[in-house]
Amino acid sequence: MYLKSLTLKGFKSFASATTLKFEPGICAVVGPNGSGKSNVVDALAWVMGEQGAKNLRGGKMEDVIFAGAGDRKPLGRAEVTLTIDNSDGALPIEYTEVSVTRRMFRDGGGEYEINGHKARLMDIQELLSDSGIGREMHVIVGQGRLSQILESRPEDRRAFIEEAAGVLKHRRRKEKAQRKLVGMQANLDRLSDLTAELGKQLKPLARQAEAARKAATIQSEVRDARLRIAGYQIHSLASSLKDAQSHHDSIAEKLEEVTEQLEEATGVQLEAEDALGKISPEAEKSQQLWFELSSLAERVSATQRIATDRAKNFSEVRYSGPDPDELAEKAARADAEYAEVEETVDILSERLESIQDNVAELEERAQRADREHLAQVRAIADRREGIVRLLTLESQQREHIVAAEAELERLREAESDIAAQARSRDAEHKDCQTQAQEARSLIEPLSQSRDAALNESRAADSRLEQLREQQSDIDKSISRLESKIETLESHRMTRNAVEQWEKLQSFYGVDRCIIPQRGIEKAIAAALGPVAEALVGETTTAELQALDIESLARHIVIAPGEDHDWRLATDLPHYASWLLDYVELAPEVSSTIVQILADVVLVDSYEHGREVVNHDPRLRAVCVDGTMWGHGWVAVGSAERSAVEIAAEIDQAEKDLEVARLQRVELAGTLNGAHQAADEARVRSAQAQAVCREQEIVVENFSRRVEAVSYEAEARKQELRRHALRVQEAQDRLSQLRLLWEETSDRLSRVEEDNSEEEPSTSERDEAAAALSHMRSMEVEARLSLRTAQDKAEHIRGRGDGLRRQAEYERQARARHDQAVARQRRKAEIASVVVQQCLVVAERVDDALARATQWKENAIAQRGVISARVSAAKDTVSALRKNANRLTEKSHAAELSLGQAQVRLEEAHEKIVEQLGIAISDLMRDYTPHEGFDIGAQRVRLKNAEKDLNALGKVNPLALEEFKALEERYEFLATQLADVEQARRDLHGVINDVDGKILQLFTDAWKDVEAEFPRVFATLFPGGEGRLVLTEPHDMLTTGIEVEARPPGKRVKRLSLLSGGEKSLTALAMLVAIFRARPSPFYVMDEVEAALDDVNLRRLIALFQELRDDSQLIVITHQKPTMDVANVLYGVTMRGDGITRVISQRMTPDVTKLPESQPAE
Repeated sequence: MYLKSLTLKGFKSFASATTLKFEPGICAVVGPNGSGKSNVVDALAWVMGEQGAKNLRGGKMEDVIFAGAGDRKPLGRAEVTLTIDNSDGALPIEYTEVSVTRRMFRDGGGEYEINGHKARLMDIQELLSDSGIGREMHVIVGQGRLSQILESRPEDRRAFIEEAAGVLKHRRRKEKAQRKLVGMQANLDRLSDLTAELGKQLKPLARQAEAARKAATIQSEVRDARLRIAGYQIHSLASSLKDAQSHHDSIAEKLEEVTEQLEEATGVQLEAEDALGKISPEAEKSQQLWFELSSLAERVSATQRIATDRAKNFSEVRYSGPDPDELAEKAARADAEYAEVEETVDILSERLESIQDNVAELEERAQRADREHLAQVRAIADRREGIVRLLTLESQQREHIVAAEAELERLREAESDIAAQARSRDAEHKDCQTQAQEARSLIEPLSQSRDAALNESRAADSRLEQLREQQSDIDKSISRLESKIETLESHRMTRNAVEQWEKLQSFYGVDRCIIPQRGIEKAIAAALGPVAEALVGETTTAELQALDIESLARHIVIAPGEDHDWRLATDLPHYASWLLDYVELAPEVSSTIVQILADVVLVDSYEHGREVVNHDPRLRAVCVDGTMWGHGWVAVGSAERSAVEIAAEIDQAEKDLEVARLQRVELAGTLNGAHQAADEARVRSAQAQAVCREQEIVVENFSRRVEAVSYEAEARKQELRRHALRVQEAQDRLSQLRLLWEETSDRLSRVEEDNSEEEPSTSERDEAAAALSHMRSMEVEARLSLRTAQDKAEHIRGRGDGLRRQAEYERQARARHDQAVARQRRKAEIASVVVQQCLVVAERVDDALARATQWKENAIAQRGVISARVSAAKDTVSALRKNANRLTEKSHAAELSLGQAQVRLEEAHEKIVEQLGIAISDLMRDYTPHEGFDIGAQRVRLKNAEKDLNALGKVNPLALEEFKALEERYEFLATQLADVEQARRDLHGVINDVDGKILQLFTDAWKDVEAEFPRVFATLFPGGEGRLVLTEPHDMLTTGIEVEARPPGKRVKRLSLLSGGEKSLTALAMLVAIFRARPSPFYVMDEVEAALDDVNLRRLIALFQELRDDSQLIVITHQKPTMDVANVLYGVTMRGDGITRVISQRMTPDVTKLPESQPAE
């Protein structure tokens, strides 16, 4: 048996599916630190059932799932599959190849599989335990495990041997038996308690059973009396149910009749509504057409007003600028004056040049005399000092002259460039001024257009505001009328009367049936008197009895009757007329109201009222203010408004409301057109303002550009003047340098030629200086005269150029003004044409609007007539529906009474069946009350029997059954108690057998491991001594194991005093001893040789080779000697993405590479 392959999916750093195919022998896993080599060991431990997160180098078990790295997102699960070659049948399963899979999800859930079938952790542990693999995982030696082995308790070291010896499954069997024994002991205690308790209950229960037998006889008599009483109750309830059924059937017949009438009235209503539905689209269409024409009329009117304003606002504005011809004449005069001044400048220039020539000659003469004198003086001194210094000075002055000439040339070039820039800026400044003047000339016509558009917009907004105020007034009127209607409706009838009379659901006020002409409402109310508050509707005596008469306000009820027109036969005066002529009556009240008002006439004054009554005492007269006369009496004053007055006010308010709503609809069309006109005017105004503002911005930009260019031109002129000064200074300096050089050269020649040392004369020099001073004064005067004349000429020339430019600009501005006037004139003409067209269109629109108004009014009138029919039909349907609802409620009440009677009968049935346990048919057959049945005697009989039953005291009716059952249960528990005690003895025997097996397996394994450890220790520590010792040799079931080690050359035996490498070798010696004593199919070593030097490493590799003969070794290593003896080499790498990758290479172990100093063993 050996590990065949290991597949990892999402486990730690193995993000992708990775399969390692193992082979028998030594499999070495190599790779750099942090590449994921130890994750292979963790995967092996995890798939074989490891439950400790710390043993897997994590904080929690979910850490084994790939957590993401680089571009790879975290995974949701980890899965490891271990495939084992079971050809030799080492595992107790009927497969030559066994695959164990463990899967864990990020939510904490997990599952196990064996060969693809679901399994439990216990199944995997039991499967691997037969091959020496248990919870301690002694076959997997991870990093740091060696130190844990030595530092662990003796009992923990014992677990390694037990696991290798296969003791764990026997120990689990023992633990299971012990848990069963503990549970069995609890059941045994419970059975003992129950048996004792039942023994105590048997005697009292026997006494209760005797009392129950006596009570059974009395109870039979009680039952007979109860049955006879129940038969009487069932018979009475059945009679009540029959009466309720008869009452319900009679009400149902009345309801069916009213329902038929309601269906007929509903049909009439539907026909009227169909007619209304047919006329409504036409009315809406007429209103929509009228609305559109009204909007169009308003838009035409607005357009006409705008066009009229444009035509009126046009006025031809004359150009107010100066005359270009006059400006041209002024420019010509300026040119003539400039020519005269220019001649003066030429004369002054010639005079200045003549004076400058004289000054130059005099300067030359004075300088020559001065130089001559100075040269003579210096020659004398130079001859005294020598000529060496003069030669040096002459050479330096010559170099200074060359440098001054170069500087002068540079300054003249710079001056030429600056002069060119200044001329360019002057030309640009003139162009900008011209463009600015042209832009300013366009502002005035644009401002006029803007003002006109703004006036149009204001006029349109004013018109719109007026229409909005009208609409607001209409809305307020509508709201006021709606509030008035609501208030009047709330006062139509007192609340307490309405609540009582609505119970009948078929009554309504008489005010709904009387429609008086406007202005005589008070007269009608006075004539009717209390009848004005009457109700209309049919009723019966039973319905009146259903009302709460005491809390109901007193009312007159009018029953519908036949319509007729009956009046007194009398002749009325011309000032009186019958009151009935001013009233419209509904058919259902016509008969009653006509009888009441048949003797009432309407008069217009108090005198006429008294005359009418005196003329015919049978008559009553009434005035429009409500004053009423009769024979011998008069009723004056005002009382509360009657229902008729309130109804008339409601009707008038509804009519006013309809008119207001129509006005609002009409105004909506006009307001819509005004909206559109105002929007168009605002758009035109905004456009004009935008164009004007753009032109102002253009003018501002040109003005800023003129200022900027002017500033730049002035700066160039100043810079040019500064350069001119620099050039003049450079020329003067060059002249001085040349004079100095000439003087030095002359001094040098004189020193060489003249050897006399007499003092020179100064008379010639003084004469030349005086003449030069006079001539320079004349030059200054000439320069001033010339400069004045030049400035005057420049000013006159600039004025002439400006006048010519202004004349040209004024010609262009006058042409643009004429063009603008022509455009305005054309616009005015177009506006006039638009006004004429608007008049024509307005006439046509008004005609169409009049026809649309007539069509709308006719359609609305037709719709009003049909609406009245619909309203009357609705009132009829409402009255019938109220009557039907009233009968429905009565039907429901009768049905409820019927149901209650039926429920009472059913409850009595259920109660009898439940309490007496007899069928109703049997009850009625055997216990139906006969003629002369005395229910009182039966109740006395029942009372006496119950009294005898109570005398017995509290009786347990189930005492007989309970006594028998309790006796049987007591016998059963006694038997069970004996069985549990026997099972407990059997479990003790099993535990003793298991202890014997564990003792045998551990003792045999201990002896073998104890014998192997010294040999392995001597191999790893040649010359050293080591042994394993039991902590409690007399108790082999619980004893621990201590390790004693003494490396060669040391006398210590305490493990804590050993070095790191010695501790590792000692732990390895113990593990290898276990491996030799009880070999396992495979072992996993994770860098166990990390702390070893080369010599100890070779010794350990020798042990690996010995183990390879019987087992498979998977070694995580960094050591090349370990790699040399491997059969297969697995390379583990990890790139920057944090994901582990594996490559493999089959090897041929080369033992010749081991050093010769390796011991033979």
